[in-house]
Amino acid sequence: MEPSSSVECGDALLAPRQAPPGRGEAPVVDFGLAGFGVKLADPSPVRELAAAHPDDVDRIIGYGHRHVRRAASDVGLTDLALEAGRDALSSADVDPAEVDLVVLATTDLTEYLYWDAAASLAHRLGAGRAECCLLTQACTTGVVAFDVVAGKFASHPDYTAALIVAANRTCEPYWDRATTQSMVFSDGAAAALARRGHPALRWLATEVLTDGRYADLYRMDGGGTAAPFGATVPNSDAYRARDAWNVVEFFDYDATRFEQFVRQLDENARTVVERACRRAGVGLTDIDRLCMLADNEAAMGSLAETLHIPLERTTAALALEHGHLGAADPLFGLADLRARRDLPAGGIVALFSRGRGMHWACTLVQV
Repeated sequence: MEPSSSVECGDALLAPRQAPPGRGEAPVVDFGLAGFGVKLADPSPVRELAAAHPDDVDRIIGYGHRHVRRAASDVGLTDLALEAGRDALSSADVDPAEVDLVVLATTDLTEYLYWDAAASLAHRLGAGRAECCLLTQACTTGVVAFDVVAGKFASHPDYTAALIVAANRTCEPYWDRATTQSMVFSDGAAAALARRGHPALRWLATEVLTDGRYADLYRMDGGGTAAPFGATVPNSDAYRARDAWNVVEFFDYDATRFEQFVRQLDENARTVVERACRRAGVGLTDIDRLCMLADNEAAMGSLAETLHIPLERTTAALALEHGHLGAADPLFGLADLRARRDLPAGGIVALFSRGRGMHWACTLVQV
């Protein structure tokens, strides 16, 4: 991938667009989360994973993750999604035939090309009458999915039950789970059953911020229509995502520009969370729990500090125990808080993530 000469990183150009005025009104639709399901691949120590990368051992251990969840070779993304979805339906006491909408949020590739994984998932669940949506906006999709449900509920008054499933299954021939980004990628899925009018964990708002200047940051040049599989491509690494250490190539190896981008990661995070709060008529200080992207330890600490949320009120500890589950991180965190009864009555929970695109996303729910 050639560096993009059109990317500028001055503070003025990096500043996101102004947030829309907050209305503080009731959500346009009323739905809450009635049941959850989680399916994680088997764990193994991150030190064992690091040992397979002798040149990067200290770097990988330094992320702070203790375990990685790694699926067997015959387990696909939709296999993980299926088990999480079934558990969510069961815990909400909802028959699959009652589901009106299935939203599958993915991080990496699904099992096949020219194939709708969401439709396959719905079929395997027995949700034969459900509309299906497949979201592919990397790690933000598990948060963006709430906005899709809200929109579908608003435009389809007869829809009463929607299943959100967020899943990650790292495709290791293309994406190294330990070195492609500065976190350890794990395999797993988390699901939630949204019901119209359900009084608990009510959706309040979702906001998304997108900056397409960084769309090429982790681009894999081979395999798409520009350079199909089997075609001759000039770069021998065309069929592999670039390494996290090499993303500075995108910034023409200009350390100042790269450092400005790193700062922007947290600045845009704060902006999108503030926008969601304004939309819901609450403030940052009203957030009781933060279900965050399972980044490396330093990055999660920086984000919590930027949002002025104590680290113990976030899902950072959970993230360090299990690794980065891609799009499933925030939903997995919310499911864990609910299971441990660590959600204050009437409290506000923020689900935050960011991902390739670049996208930053925040959803607020009220306990």
